[in-house]
Amino acid sequence: MAATLYGIANCDTVKKARRFLDENGVAYTFHDYKKAGVDEALLRSFFEAFGREAVVNTRGTTWRKLPDEAKARASDQAGALAVLMENPSAIKRPIYHDGDRWLIGFDPASWATLR
Repeated sequence: MAATLYGIANCDTVKKARRFLDENGVAYTFHDYKKAGVDEALLRSFFEAFGREAVVNTRGTTWRKLPDEAKARASDQAGALAVLMENPSAIKRPIYHDGDRWLIGFDPASWATLR
């Protein structure tokens, strides 16, 4: 399986991750949530790999701007799936998957294993 990096092109953290992968010769396909979207099956795979709490980016601007009722809906898996499909910018990013490994967020030390 070819590696995939999930995120949003204009996100600074995603830019850092892409630069890291490029500089270290790691081949990947970039999946931009804004252009390609995110479906329920993909979100479920993120939840299985990291847990719902890690996937929902509660520290981001998108989350903070959501109405309280949307935030409340995201407190269980079904609600979180719906909220994140409607608001993909509220997904923690980047997410990397190469068939064997999953990584969430960008930490150069943990990503060094990809070299």
